Amino acid sequence: MKKPKYSLPEMKREVGDQLRESASLKTHLAEREADAICRMAEIVTDSFRGGGKLLICGNGGSAADAQHLSGELVGRFLKERAPLSCIALTVDTSILTSIGNDYGFEHVFSRQVAAHGRAGDVLLAISTSGNSPNVLRAVDEAHRLKMKVIALSGGEGGALAKAADLCITIPSQCCPRIQEGHATIGHIMCGLVEKSLFGE
Repeated sequence: MKKPKYSLPEMKREVGDQLRESASLKTHLAEREADAICRMAEIVTDSFRGGGKLLICGNGGSAADAQHLSGELVGRFLKERAPLSCIALTVDTSILTSIGNDYGFEHVFSRQVAAHGRAGDVLLAISTSGNSPNVLRAVDEAHRLKMKVIALSGGEGGALAKAADLCITIPSQCCPRIQEGHATIGHIMCGLVEKSLFGE
């Protein structure tokens, strides 16, 4: 049996380093972005109260985040309550492939926003770089429809930080750390929305 490339002490050091890095970014969110997270939850809550819906889009791991959050809202998060109207624009392979084939991959989300979005709805756009062309086109379409746009980004925020009505940026160049921050914000937002709509 070959000797492993990493010794156990080396692996433990890396585990510790990555966990501390992740914890540091979440401390940053607690200190710098708490107000923005609350505002994000208020925007979503106000839309649901008015009979609106939440649309979510992203690529790769951000697509998984879109589906994850949609499941928490349509299903349940921490409370037994009525379902909330949320659509992940990442799940229908027939829609994604037909739009991608006929119009180009950059249109796979904007076309769905045009189909499902209405004034009073909210788009949550997720991009670790902030520069995903298909996500930015979805933002443009949402603005055209008079929807609110909230966003999660990383690094310097990219074009998404400027295009969204409200964007929270994870200040890291490491994609896994950015995605961990996005997942944490999403969970907090779901909890705040539930409590705001259905009480403690």
